Amino acid sequence: MPKASNGPASRAPAAAASGDAGAAAAFFDIDNTMMRGASLFHVARQMYRRGAFQVRDLVNIAAKQARFSLTGEHLKDIQAARDKALALATGLLASDIKALGEEVYDEIIASKIWPGTRALADQHLRAGRRVWLVSATPVEVAAVIADRLGLTGALGTVGEIRDGAYTGRLVGEILHGPAKAVAVRELAVREGLDLGSCWAYSDSFNDVPLLSLVGNPVAINPDARLRRYARERNWPVYDFRSGRRAATLGLKLATGAGAVYGLWRGARHAFPRQKLPAG
Repeated sequence: MPKASNGPASRAPAAAASGDAGAAAAFFDIDNTMMRGASLFHVARQMYRRGAFQVRDLVNIAAKQARFSLTGEHLKDIQAARDKALALATGLLASDIKALGEEVYDEIIASKIWPGTRALADQHLRAGRRVWLVSATPVEVAAVIADRLGLTGALGTVGEIRDGAYTGRLVGEILHGPAKAVAVRELAVREGLDLGSCWAYSDSFNDVPLLSLVGNPVAINPDARLRRYARERNWPVYDFRSGRRAATLGLKLATGAGAVYGLWRGARHAFPRQKLPAG
């Protein structure tokens, strides 16, 4: 069991054995919480390989991925990514995206799951609690990750589907920030959950509404704002990253910039274009 860097031990899952486990659940963000980096970036890269969009789109997404890895989520980037993803997904088959999500998980995401975060999720499952992923990533991709990890299910951004294909519109809003708290509250009503007995895990200050909704909020690999906020409230903080930001910032800057430049120069060779399978 990983040790929290601060906060009372009673907040940690290991100490929460009392109460009705069936009325409690744990909610995990995905990007930088359950896995290293952004899941949607890896899906986008595979979509590029299948011929879904142009190299300039991939470079733009890679730039945002590098920024996300360095500084955490930014609302403008998330909104821009939403609009771009909706435009690019228009006309694609939902079944193809699900299959793509399975491929991306097996080839890429599986190796980026934080062992410490997965251990926390597994501990909740062993205690009889339901475990849900809650993410702005498309629900089809989030559901694949939840299934591969043996979790209860996933809440994610829902794209409108007509005749099996995406229309380019959302059903509701992107599942980000306050929208996560709304979705979890609705799920709690349907599932008969006691939110005061539930846990929530995230890396981002944007998820404070979700973290504040439950009785047991936990910051994992937190951005600077969430770290300060959590410490002020004596929330547990887990950091599963290999080194502190001060020691690795230079390397991250170099590799982040290099990744974007490398994609610009070499994407056509590294990711040969293929056609999406016919409907």
